[in-house]
Amino acid sequence: MEFLIVTGLSGAGKSRASVVLEDLGYYCVDNIPPDMIPVLAEICSAGGPRYEKTAVVTDVRVLAGEGTPSADAILRALDKLRERGIPASVMFLEASDEVLLRRYKETRRRHPLAEKGRSLPEAIRLEREILAPVRERADYLVDTTSTSASGLRDYVTSLFDREGKSEMLIHVISFGYKYGIPPESDFVFDVRFLPNPFYVPELRRLSGKDPRVETYLESFASTKRFEERLFSLADFLIPQFDAEGRAALVFAVGCTGGQHRSVVLAEKLGEHVRALGRTAAVYHRDAEKNISEIKERDKA
Repeated sequence: MEFLIVTGLSGAGKSRASVVLEDLGYYCVDNIPPDMIPVLAEICSAGGPRYEKTAVVTDVRVLAGEGTPSADAILRALDKLRERGIPASVMFLEASDEVLLRRYKETRRRHPLAEKGRSLPEAIRLEREILAPVRERADYLVDTTSTSASGLRDYVTSLFDREGKSEMLIHVISFGYKYGIPPESDFVFDVRFLPNPFYVPELRRLSGKDPRVETYLESFASTKRFEERLFSLADFLIPQFDAEGRAALVFAVGCTGGQHRSVVLAEKLGEHVRALGRTAAVYHRDAEKNISEIKERDKA
């Protein structure tokens, strides 16, 4: 049985993640009080094939009440599950304060902690503080700051679509340092030392998935030497973590904007891992966002 607790910040995409999980065959329950989670898990454990994959969404909505909410109930529920031998994992979704503010303003929803004269920014900061202990114990950290709805679907699918897969899944993420390091990273590789296609006019607006960008970077000996060392390290690390029983291993490759160099190297690493006969999911977190920013700047 797979039992997944989906939690995180309000507005970070938990509902969308739940929809994706349902499409992957999970039995999903939204807005469940933490005290009920162990009871539900035991019922589902004895409930047959329909409940072999179960996901529950719990967050600050069910913690809000008299006084200041606490995440202790979620932590107690997680401890009870593990004490009873129920394999449970936690997926924590988050986003930057700026993005959460924008999402709330666009949807005109009310934040569950925006009460008693508390402003929206204050509510977001308080929620982040309350849920910090849960975040620390999360098995999967998903930052949706720069992620579209389709991007979130692809990423959640890469994490939990295990149909026919029993081996460790390798995730390769490209990102831009200007947007922050992906919190779910196990290993981070900085490729900002490589020549930057941004300064080549005909490559400026292209992503690293364009063959012209790849050809440009592959023309430098430094790129080739780095690839050799990166692939060699991956060859060593993957079997080690596989032997530890890990479900997933996340490699993150970063450049300035996450558009050119990191994309090329992430694609190359993904190809190398697949050539080894392993399953690899490649996700480009910031490429489209950075291209959009360049286009806006060029218009100004």
